[in-house]
Amino acid sequence: MLHHIELNVTKLEKSIEFWDWFLTKLGYTIFQKWDKGISWKVGETYLVFVQAESPYLEDGFHRKRIGLNHLAFHAHSQQQVDEITEELAKKGISILYPEKHPYAGGERHYAVFFEDPDRIKVELVAPI
Repeated sequence: MLHHIELNVTKLEKSIEFWDWFLTKLGYTIFQKWDKGISWKVGETYLVFVQAESPYLEDGFHRKRIGLNHLAFHAHSQQQVDEITEELAKKGISILYPEKHPYAGGERHYAVFFEDPDRIKVELVAPI
């Protein structure tokens, strides 16, 4: 079982605004909060977001470099995927692979793909 994932972000407040609505919908609750970071927890697993120090902000993140490609979360249902997709549109957050949505992961994979403020790809996938 995964214990936690910690991500460095360029603008903590912007990341909090983005991730709070999404993680709360999935049943996560705020676990810890301090001046340079925050974490949300569900069960025994938590996600931590920490403000990156200024010397490390210059190159930014790109999922095609070595390291993290994306984070995938379980949706409760296909309806939840659809509801989140609608909310993303209302928030002006682009859906990745719109021409294949909601089957961008394959015809047996009902999901929505999008990016957080640092362009970390996020996937919400429902059981088929």
